[in-house]
Amino acid sequence: QVQLVESGGGLVQAGGSLRLSCVFSGGTFSTYHMGWFRQAPGKELERVAQITYSGGTTLYADSVKGRFTISRDNAKNLVYLQMNNLKPEDTAVYYCAADLQFKASMFDYWGQGTQVTVSS
Repeated sequence: QVQLVESGGGLVQAGGSLRLSCVFSGGTFSTYHMGWFRQAPGKELERVAQITYSGGTTLYADSVKGRFTISRDNAKNLVYLQMNNLKPEDTAVYYCAADLQFKASMFDYWGQGTQVTVSS
């Protein structure tokens, strides 16, 4: 059974940076497409970034383009989300997700989430 565990969230001032990590277990990581999603209080789940199984293709939400970078290390079963120039509107619970198909939503496997809070 695939399991995902996020880490790296926390409290940061606006303009600061954080790097989220997600460790994958229970499957062959290099065959799974990965994504980062977030949900702020009272708002819908939002896709933040995605990366293909090989790392060759990445996609970003318009709201984070130029500030966030998704990457993966298939040797270590890790996917990262580097977040720079953070804004208060980035405050949310961030979730890592995995799926064998490359799609925009409804990923098959999800982590428990990690809280990111950006103060103004």
